[in-house]
Amino acid sequence: MVPLMEVKQAETFLAVAEELHFGPAADRLRIAQPPLSRMIKQLERQLGTELFIRSTRNVELTSIGKALIEPARNLVTASHDAIRTVENTMNGKVGHIRMGFAGASTYRSIGDIFRRLREEKPGISLDVQSSMFSPDGLQNVLDKDLDLAIGRWDFLPADLDSHVIAVEDVIVALPPSHRLADAEEVSMKDLAEDSWVSLPVGSGSALQNRLKNLAMASGFVPRITQTAPDSWALMVLVGVESGCAITVSSVRENLPDPGVKFKRIADSPNPPLEVRLIWRKDNMTLAVNAAVNIAKELFPVPE
Repeated sequence: MVPLMEVKQAETFLAVAEELHFGPAADRLRIAQPPLSRMIKQLERQLGTELFIRSTRNVELTSIGKALIEPARNLVTASHDAIRTVENTMNGKVGHIRMGFAGASTYRSIGDIFRRLREEKPGISLDVQSSMFSPDGLQNVLDKDLDLAIGRWDFLPADLDSHVIAVEDVIVALPPSHRLADAEEVSMKDLAEDSWVSLPVGSGSALQNRLKNLAMASGFVPRITQTAPDSWALMVLVGVESGCAITVSSVRENLPDPGVKFKRIADSPNPPLEVRLIWRKDNMTLAVNAAVNIAKELFPVPE
């Protein structure tokens, strides 16, 4: 079996092959000529063949030497590429981020983060998973299937860290012909007999939890007649008179108008919901750290 050529040997061989003179090749490598000659002879012994034809006047490549030039160049290039990749990864210039987000209402936030990442860290690749309920995103971050997730959570485990990127008002969406469509605000008690549409029951959504809490505080259990896979579908169902729905102000501002009537909720307590970017505390790679820092710059902590 022929021993493998080392990168240093390839660089030495290429210097002589391109200069075709040991003196200039030694100068190029910044070594003396005798050590250079010994290195070439050692390589030839190692390969079991001559690479150069030497005479008192010139140096020529053998046919095997000529055939070795391209592989030697590839070896040196691959070595330089590997070193550069390590350096770029250590400097946060390259990497990979997997991010999930919940619903169409977060499109703008995640779009802003990704645009800045591409501008400042073009070597970081992005894998995006959309239409994911917030509890699923949280579990995927905990399970290390995602590096980051954007969503709304009532509670976060101690293993996670987070940054608030938005604060949203919780509002109610009424069908266009609802009897309270012209009211400034509505009380949940006035909606006790209405049908409701919601995100999937048991999804653990913060909005679904809020619907239950507001209804219970007003003395009723909401009669959920239909469920929707996301906020946009939820508003479509409200728009076609399927029922009322609890939603957030970003849905009103960011989604196409389905003709529903958005109303403030008079009942309290009804605190705003925080939209957070979450990540594992033990997963602060340079790529993840870059994304987190960009999010913090784009979305300072709301006052």
